[in-house]
Amino acid sequence: MVNKMQAKPGRTARGFTLIELLVVLGIIALLLTLAVPRFFPSIDSTKDTILADNLRNVRAVIDQFYADTGRYPDSLEQLVEKKYLRSIPVDPVADSSTSWILVPPEDTTKGNLYSIKSGAPGNDRNGKPYSDW
Repeated sequence: MVNKMQAKPGRTARGFTLIELLVVLGIIALLLTLAVPRFFPSIDSTKDTILADNLRNVRAVIDQFYADTGRYPDSLEQLVEKKYLRSIPVDPVADSSTSWILVPPEDTTKGNLYSIKSGAPGNDRNGKPYSDW
C-alpha cells in the first residue's frame, strides 16, 4: 500500500505553481485595499478622543486644586508636585507633553493656570482647530 502523501517513484513532490501564488497575492492585495483606508481614520479618531479626555481630566484637576487651595496652580508641574496628577499628560495629536497652551485666569493674583488648550497644529475631523478645544 502506497501512502498518498509520498511521491510516486520517478516523480518529484509538487509545490505551489506561480499562478497559484499570484492568485493568493492578488486576494491579499484586495483585502488590504479594503482594510487600510478604514484603519488610518480610526487612528485620527482615537487621537481626538484621547485629547478630549486629557483636556477634560486636567481641567477637572485644576478645578479641584482651586477648590482645595482657593487659588489656581502656577503650572502643570505644580499639579504633579502636589500629586494632583501623576505626570503631565501627553497631547496625542502633537505627540508632546510640552505643547499645551496655558490659559491664565482673569485675576492673575490667584495663580497662573486657569485652563489648558491643545498646542497641536491643524484641525480635527470636523474642521475645528485643535487650539480651540
